Amino acid sequence: MSDFTGLAIAGRIATPADADWDEARLAWNLVADQQPEAVAFVESAEDVAKVVRFAGKNDLRVSGQGTGHGAVALGSLEGTILIKTERMRGIAVDPDAETARVEAGVLVLELSEAAGAHGLSSLPGSSPDVGVIGYSLGGGLSWLGRRYGFACNRVRTIELVTAEGEPRTVDAESDPDLFWALRGGGGGYAIVTALQLDLVPIADVYAGALVFPAEVGAEAVRAYRDWTAGVSDDVTSVVRFITPPPIPDVPEPIRGRPLLTIDGACIGDQAKGEATIAPLREIGETIMDTFGQIPAAGLCRIHMDPENPVPGMGHHQILRELPDEAIEAFAGLAGPAAQSPLLLAELRHVGGALGREDQNGGALSHLDAAFAMFGIGLPMTPELGQAIEAHLDRFDEAMEPWAAEGGYFNFAERPCDTDAILPPEVCARLADVKRRYDPDNRIVSNHAVAIAPA
Repeated sequence: MSDFTGLAIAGRIATPADADWDEARLAWNLVADQQPEAVAFVESAEDVAKVVRFAGKNDLRVSGQGTGHGAVALGSLEGTILIKTERMRGIAVDPDAETARVEAGVLVLELSEAAGAHGLSSLPGSSPDVGVIGYSLGGGLSWLGRRYGFACNRVRTIELVTAEGEPRTVDAESDPDLFWALRGGGGGYAIVTALQLDLVPIADVYAGALVFPAEVGAEAVRAYRDWTAGVSDDVTSVVRFITPPPIPDVPEPIRGRPLLTIDGACIGDQAKGEATIAPLREIGETIMDTFGQIPAAGLCRIHMDPENPVPGMGHHQILRELPDEAIEAFAGLAGPAAQSPLLLAELRHVGGALGREDQNGGALSHLDAAFAMFGIGLPMTPELGQAIEAHLDRFDEAMEPWAAEGGYFNFAERPCDTDAILPPEVCARLADVKRRYDPDNRIVSNHAVAIAPA
């Protein structure tokens, strides 16, 4: 074990010798068995720089982590210092410029509430306690995404520490290649300590969820698919089969019951939202209907994602189309008759601004797909974990005929390299950035990029 006595930071260095080591190394996703050499609980960019320089002098690697939602894809942390940024929680909103600066430990809900206090919104996704940094730089598929695109392309400046331990602030003018790579290309090029990002002038939205019994089945998914074909870019939505666990946190009417839900957000007033959602209410009698005009800060809770660490095993595909045959295959594996071991399987409507190339965008400029499919299960026992993995594989095989090329970083829960997610020409440029900014592969990220030869 390395000697960390010479590493003095304002935060804390935890090692396997500490009584709370097992707690210190935990990720939000409890499936991830993180075994780094040490965990650095940093409190500033200066702390981060000290850790990175120490790693360089001691032939160690570093990996940054805000929450650890995607930690299962991280792989081995042998010889690595895990830099946890959860103590860095500074937020500064500039309402006149409609921007916010967030430090590396800030959560999506925290930014949403800070922006909402000024009648503004970030581009929140479905989880309230995912970190803004990881969510945004991994893409950021938002409830406002079909209108405003990916969150990674709303980033204005990035504060970071290089692989050599140098604090820097980069943007499109100062370091165009590094700035491009970090926006949607994974985190293996630097340790990010803060972002400045553009907010949008939205104070409230019509949003919520329709909850049906799962028996509405494939016919309901077809109705949803047909509805998405006619909605404007102001509407972003998801359909999913889900069986909420029988725990007190879940409302009693839906606890442990197989369901089909349609979640969505409509930019505009209640009248516009009501008219937009009206066709979906004709699918059948709802068990719950939570749609209404809500503060934009509440968007990250409409999907009812868990707000405390849980074990999760997930997989995804992006789909270029969703014909009836694809819906039958999806419902056959996710609906109540399938007796699926998964917690949920969902289809997220993309397109709109998410599907149009952003000329000033980063490594993830757009997603050339109609829907993003994601499934996840909670492996409470080893046997259940095996069943979940097998069922996710069945989804992968069944939906392959309609799959688009590549994938989406923030849904890539399984270990894979970047070239399985992003196009070849993008990966070639990312490899060049990696070679120039981290030639010794000091920085470990969820999905590796191969270093191009000099």
